[in-house]
This record gives sequence, structure tokens and C-alpha cells, in this order.
Amino acid sequence: MRSITRAESTIAIPEAEDRGVARLAEAMGGQVAQVVAPEPSLIRLWGSHPAVVALCSFVLFFLAWWALAAWIHSPIQLPTPFAVVSALQDLAVDGELFENASVSFVRLLISLSLAFVLAVPLGFLMGLSERANAYIDPTVEMLRPISGIAWIPLGLFIFGVGDELPVFIMTYVAFFPMLLNTIAGVRGTDPKLVAAARTMGVDRARIVRRVVLPGALATIMVGVRIAFAGAWAAIIAAELIGSPSGLGFAIEWHRELLASPKVFAYIIVIAVIGYACDLVLQFLQRLLTPWMRGTELA
Repeated sequence: MRSITRAESTIAIPEAEDRGVARLAEAMGGQVAQVVAPEPSLIRLWGSHPAVVALCSFVLFFLAWWALAAWIHSPIQLPTPFAVVSALQDLAVDGELFENASVSFVRLLISLSLAFVLAVPLGFLMGLSERANAYIDPTVEMLRPISGIAWIPLGLFIFGVGDELPVFIMTYVAFFPMLLNTIAGVRGTDPKLVAAARTMGVDRARIVRRVVLPGALATIMVGVRIAFAGAWAAIIAAELIGSPSGLGFAIEWHRELLASPKVFAYIIVIAVIGYACDLVLQFLQRLLTPWMRGTELA
């Protein structure tokens, strides 16, 4: 708070820029008497903490869910949060939840690893070589608009029902975000740094390893996060049709049994795993690119 004195009276005004306060004091024919900076209260500090904000967001979401379920009043169409929590507990006690979640998570890790091994080297090749980009880019741009789900019918003929189909679909979905972000990261490397390295006589391989790779790493990590989100969403669709296990299979199985609380329980598990994995990827992004802290990419 700032206080302005005029004619033996003190007028309190909100804290503002020094120039604005001085002009206001001059207009009133007085002067600034004292400046008192308000100390933030403990409640305000806790209320601005990211964990508290996230918790409040979750609480509001579940309150809206409970109100909507009470209004619909149909446990099959929309069970209450309490029924879903109870179903989640039953699935955890039976071990079914952890079995299906572990199967889907292993498939996800395999798919992201395959996509990374294929997309990142190819992205460096296309980003560094205009000739390679001219040959490969038309095929990439032709395949990229095709949804991964569109390959499920053909994938059933090729791979059958099992682990191969979900892994193929997830790898396909994750491949393109990683590839495009790698190309963008390589081409976005500061050309002055490359020119300086060439001036000092650094060979091409070391330039790629010491200059281009660190410069592109932040953008590559963004591509990994986008690829993860797409692959995790695609696995559910793939497991609904082409797998006898996993989270997607469990959702379809309990849907046929009209066990809506268990269906919603698995949906929540999918959301929690996805959110937790994204937090891990954000941590890795900050760990691998500490020089990007404070920027939009970090």
C-alpha cells in the first residue's frame, strides 16, 4: 500500500508504479508520505502453490462429476465417483488392474523406444541434408495424415490378435511427432554456432554431436512428449480390437458386462498414468536441457 498526505490527511492508494504515484501526489498537491509493501499472507502463499491449485482443480472436477451423476441418476450411464473408487479398489485387490496396466505400459515403452530409434536418426538426416529431405519428405507427408487407427483392420490381417498390433499402431503414431520435431530442432540450430565451430576447424561429426544435438535436444523432447500423448491414446483403440489384454481390452470387457464403475475406473487409471508419465518427461526435459530453463520450451 502507498499513503499520500494532503492537508494533514492520509489517503491510502493501492501499490502502483513509482511514476504513477508521484504524478498522483503532485496532482493532489501533496507528497508521498510512506511506502508500505504488503506482506503476502500464508493463505495466499499456499493458494498459489501449484500442488494446491492442481488439488483444487481435481476437487472441482469430482464435485461436478458427482453432481452430474446425481442429476442423471443412472449408475450404468454415469456412476458416482464413490462407486468408481469402490470398483477401483476391487480391481486393485484382485490384481486385475496392475496386470492390465503393466501390459499396456510395457507396450508403450517398446513403441516409444522403436519410434525414437527410427525417427531421431532419420530426422537428423533430413534436417542436415536437403537431398535426403527431398527424397524422404514426400513419403512422410503422404503417410502422416493417415490415422493410426485406420491401420487396425489391415494390422489384424498382418499381425493377428496379440502384442504386435498395439505396438505397431503406437509406434506409427509416435513416429511422426518425433521425426518432425527432430527436423525442426536440427534446422533451428543457431547457424552462428555452426559457423564458429567450422572456423575453429571442428569436423562435421563433432559439430553434429557437440553443437547441433544440444541445440535440437529441447525440441526433440517436446516431440517425445507429443508422441507419448498420441501413442498412449492410440493404444486404447488398438487394444479394444486387437489385443486379449491391456487397459483397452479391460474397458471393452467390462463394457460388455455393463460394469460401468469398472469402465470408469480404468479410464481414471489411463488418465493418471498418462499424467504421471508426462510429469516424468517434463522432468527429463529440464534435466537434459538445463540451459532452456525460463524459456517457453522448458
